[in-house]
Amino acid sequence: MTSAIAIDRDVCIGAGQCALTAPRVFTQDDDGFSEVLPGGTEAGDDPLLREAARACPVAAITVTPS
Repeated sequence: MTSAIAIDRDVCIGAGQCALTAPRVFTQDDDGFSEVLPGGTEAGDDPLLREAARACPVAAITVTPS
């Protein structure tokens, strides 16, 4: 199962909670902002994916089943 994962880069503050919570899905770029790892959308069944979205302190991550 895959999921559509969107990160609002205008909202992201680079707290890194997503990368800490779901390291198979998220990382931080050179500027410290979140991004989805290559193949990260294929981890749609990873229970930590939705938890990472909830952990974002500014709600910059949206996860929708695709």
